Amino acid sequence: MRLLSLFALFLLLSCQNELPKAELLIFNGPIYTVDSSQAQVEALAVANGKIIALGSWNDLQKYQSPNTKLLDLKGNTLIPAFIESHAHILGLGQFKRELDLSQVKSYEELIQLVQEQAEKTPKGEWILGRAWHQSKWDSLPFSIKGYQTHDALSQAVPDHPVLLMHASAHALMANEKAMQLASLTPETTMNEEGEIIRFPNGRPTGIFTENAMSIIKEALPPANENSRYQDLQAGIQEALSYGIGSLQDAGSDSAAIALYRKALAQNELPLRLWVMLAYNNYAADVQGQEDPFLEKWLEKGPEKGDFLSIAGIKLYADGALGSRGAWMLEEYSDRAGHFGHPTLPLKTIEEIAQKALLANFQLCTHAIGDRANQELLNIYERVLKAHPQAAKDHRFRIEHAQHIAPQDIPRFAQLDVIASVQGIHFSSDRPWAQSRLGRLRIAMGAYRWKQLLDSGAKLINGTDAPVESINPIACFYSLVSRQANDGQVYEADQKLSRLQALKAYTLDAAYGAFQEKEKGSLEVGKMADFAILSQDIMQVPLQNIPQTKVLQTIVAGTTVYLRE
Repeated sequence: MRLLSLFALFLLLSCQNELPKAELLIFNGPIYTVDSSQAQVEALAVANGKIIALGSWNDLQKYQSPNTKLLDLKGNTLIPAFIESHAHILGLGQFKRELDLSQVKSYEELIQLVQEQAEKTPKGEWILGRAWHQSKWDSLPFSIKGYQTHDALSQAVPDHPVLLMHASAHALMANEKAMQLASLTPETTMNEEGEIIRFPNGRPTGIFTENAMSIIKEALPPANENSRYQDLQAGIQEALSYGIGSLQDAGSDSAAIALYRKALAQNELPLRLWVMLAYNNYAADVQGQEDPFLEKWLEKGPEKGDFLSIAGIKLYADGALGSRGAWMLEEYSDRAGHFGHPTLPLKTIEEIAQKALLANFQLCTHAIGDRANQELLNIYERVLKAHPQAAKDHRFRIEHAQHIAPQDIPRFAQLDVIASVQGIHFSSDRPWAQSRLGRLRIAMGAYRWKQLLDSGAKLINGTDAPVESINPIACFYSLVSRQANDGQVYEADQKLSRLQALKAYTLDAAYGAFQEKEKGSLEVGKMADFAILSQDIMQVPLQNIPQTKVLQTIVAGTTVYLRE
């Protein structure tokens, strides 16, 4: 009997000492863990979608079995998969089937592209386009309040309703046909949360900003579910092709969430989504209606899973700089007497902030102008102080945090508010932003990434795709180089180190969604989400970083993208 007991003990100890076998072993290239020790290792082992070991190649070979797959990096670089902290997954896919106006250099060229599209489109059908930006054109035609007017477009394309989104997504241009379908009249008015730009005689110019855009959008035919699902899949594939394993979606409605659930149920969601619930500005504050969608979720509470989490709420405090909708403390340098405007009543933001905090949702509020950032910090401070227990680890965010009054920069750290920035906006916008704000305001309060970090704030990075390309390499490069698209380096003192920039796209981005214990760094027990790069972005000469290609994306230990 005693011999039997000893044998049983031997078997038990043997089982306890037996190492787990890896399903995947990765080796032979620099592997950046982005953990607290900033370690670099030679190899890592994966099983059941998680990391089970890291270290030297010699040490990790003991995890190998006859069934283990070996992945030789061949000198290429492995990092945690990028975490896109602010993008619009459906918009990313939708952009692929709309008219791309991002490269046009004049109004005439824009009209020509729309005309060509009209020739291929049956009369009466909508023509949709996006990404035009009048401040990037070589010249601006006759304009009202800094925008072209619809007349030339309407004359060239009279038989198709046309809706063209501004690059910022905070303004649109409509032709005469579209405005007719929207039943727009000289008497149609907007409150201060949006603007219908008009000629002096009251006739609409075709430009609609912020909440006023809904007047035209509501005339669009209902979205086709199959088409929207294809948009989702196209957006997913685009993100995966850039080494992105997780994406924080900046505002989804009930129809979008239904698509995400469908993709998850059909095993067609290889990209991890963390979703912010979209608040319906237009219905709630223009039409005076409650938003039952948001109220339902506030009552229910967040929903969390490995591939689909719904745990944030997206609000808009102001518009964009490109549309002159960003709410500023001082008037715009290129539009006298204009300060931009709020897009939600401050009272509404404060009410939702309190509800979100008590319901354990993260509030993620868009604020670009210094007035919007200041008012938002004031609201956050009041709400957090009123509920100290709930506010212990709130992780409220300000999306964009682009132009901040100097005295407000330290308040992000003081209030533990996360600055969710988009480095790539700097690259695109900095050359013309000076015309909006003037040199002094830009130098003192715009794109102050290093100052935010040095003050103790958490800073996370994203692209706001499809407003910009979702390419994280380009966005990473913006943070470390401060080089804009015109080739100039601006405010070089605000450059981040490469480690700071990588953390903003990995571990800190995970922190921005309460997910730093599951992802964002390479550690035992964390998700096996990796991006394999063609060169070492932490070591190559600075000017070579933009040439980096994503060779492979791995999510949960499975290859979801492989460069051909």
